[in-house]
Amino acid sequence: MRLVLASNNAKKLVELQTLFAPLNFEMLNQGALGIAEADEPHLSFVENALAKARHAAQQARAAAIADDSGLCVDALSGAPGVLSARYATLFGQAKSDDDNNRVLLEQMQGVADRRARFVSALVALRSADDPEPLVALGRWPGEILHAPRGDGGFGYDPLMFIPALGRTVAELSAEVKNAHSHRAIAARQMLALMREVWHGGR
Repeated sequence: MRLVLASNNAKKLVELQTLFAPLNFEMLNQGALGIAEADEPHLSFVENALAKARHAAQQARAAAIADDSGLCVDALSGAPGVLSARYATLFGQAKSDDDNNRVLLEQMQGVADRRARFVSALVALRSADDPEPLVALGRWPGEILHAPRGDGGFGYDPLMFIPALGRTVAELSAEVKNAHSHRAIAARQMLALMREVWHGGR
């Protein structure tokens, strides 16, 4: 069975190929088929992931899977949320990890409640008109620090402290991050759903 990843992110493709290897999917990213990125106009991760998966499935005429993810901060009513990758642009800054982190710290100045979550929504469809999309949601709780720590990862990783691990995400090895992350949690759920629904429990 061919499964198209609604992304051109090579690292995400390798990560998901490894995870879903037991199901013997032929997984490839949409760029390999000449499929352009879908619009992401929605207010939730699940809606955007569904839109991306449906777009890829329709263009490829095949099953598709999509991920939409970001950072939700309690004190900011869930922001940056679906705008995590371009949060700084809302404040007239450039779209970059450094600018996003700087703007987030500015918005959190004087805020005592530092609770936040990385969130990942995975949606898979057998076809563009599949009435039963598989939906998995992974949440990884932590706290926003007052200054960045660590050199690894990307995005908001240097600001996101994980109390259960005693480090920021940027201080974790790739292996530890991939074992505990929001995307790993969602992917494990998705694997179980695919086995149950698409493969009859096998």
